Amino acid sequence: MDFGVVLQTNPPASRTVHLAKLAEQFGFSHVWTFDSHLLWQEPYVIYSQILAETRRITVGPMVTNPATRDWTVTASTYATLNELYGNRTICGIGRGDSAVRVTNNAPTTLKTLRESIHVIRELANSRSVEYNGATLRFPWSHGSTLDVWVAAYGPMALKLTGEVGDGFILQLADLDIAKWMIETVRTAASDAGRDPYAVKFCVAAPMYVGDDVQHMRDQCRWFGGMVGNHVADIVTRYGADGAVPTALTDYIAGREGYDYNEHGRAGNSHTTFVPDEIVDRFCVLGTAEEHIEKLRALKDLGVDQFAGYLQHDNKEETMRVYAETVMPALRDHVTAKA
Repeated sequence: MDFGVVLQTNPPASRTVHLAKLAEQFGFSHVWTFDSHLLWQEPYVIYSQILAETRRITVGPMVTNPATRDWTVTASTYATLNELYGNRTICGIGRGDSAVRVTNNAPTTLKTLRESIHVIRELANSRSVEYNGATLRFPWSHGSTLDVWVAAYGPMALKLTGEVGDGFILQLADLDIAKWMIETVRTAASDAGRDPYAVKFCVAAPMYVGDDVQHMRDQCRWFGGMVGNHVADIVTRYGADGAVPTALTDYIAGREGYDYNEHGRAGNSHTTFVPDEIVDRFCVLGTAEEHIEKLRALKDLGVDQFAGYLQHDNKEETMRVYAETVMPALRDHVTAKA
């Protein structure tokens, strides 16, 4: 299992770079960031500095969207970063949440998402693509490689992920929901004639190592509110029964709006509707041993990467414990002499 961290690009940007460098030193393979240009600083600028000051880490957004950036510009950014620093980028993409809603726009259609994935991936992999009636290619790009991982919750978005995604990003760590969604994506991939085991699976959720359960819950309760935005869209489209597990839909009954000014922030004022049970199920909290137990269960379900959100007050210590205790326990044991 690979391990990543998910950061917000809060100022100063040097702090984000510092945390990314620390993540590499602690053995994490990926650094992901939010991509919401009004709420936080521009991530692609910061990626360039992270890549310049690291050697192995892979960077990318969790997640970008097809609405706020021209697809060819997005692809050009990746191809340029790859030319400068080697192929150390990854594209997480979805229909759009905070980046579009803050500007009073709406998430894109799945059709648009599908088309954008194709255009971004082809161009960023140094290939030609049909776009707006023209055949386009970067004449300066040679040997760039980019995987596109799709963030999804609803049945049709999961189907799209299985059909076209290089990977699937599930932004919660509930075991029952993860099992259902992984099976749904794999079925869609198989039905599309793809190898269902070629699609990579990333579970992303807050990780907090500690022993004060209530404090950890309160620091990570924001995550249930963020997930609730997507669940509310699903309920609006499909209803509360049948389309997705009730474990994902029941808790939003008490949801009363959402303030994006506090999006992704610990202690925000609009997530009191999220019960402790949901925080525990959606996040990875507790002692190192409790983290290992839950992550082993996710690995057994087919999860290839766990990406831990670090929007709390214990960032460095959580990464340290993962480096020294959690990640070694999830690696295959290798001996120097058989």
